[in-house]
Amino acid sequence: MATALEQFASNLRFIRTARKLSRKKLAERADLDHGTVCLIERGLNHPRLGTVVALARGLEVPTAELVQHL
Repeated sequence: MATALEQFASNLRFIRTARKLSRKKLAERADLDHGTVCLIERGLNHPRLGTVVALARGLEVPTAELVQHL
């Protein structure tokens, strides 16, 4: 069973690629550092709530969509 962090990273990657966004483009849209997005998506960084909200806005999805199945 995947950890919550692994599931979040998987959700993020799935939504980002479905929207045909690069990590760099998502970082720009979410006003985050590219490295931060990379680490989160690889499951190496625990995002804060504000970061999760920023990623959801950058992806133009409800925050709940990113945290599904955690």
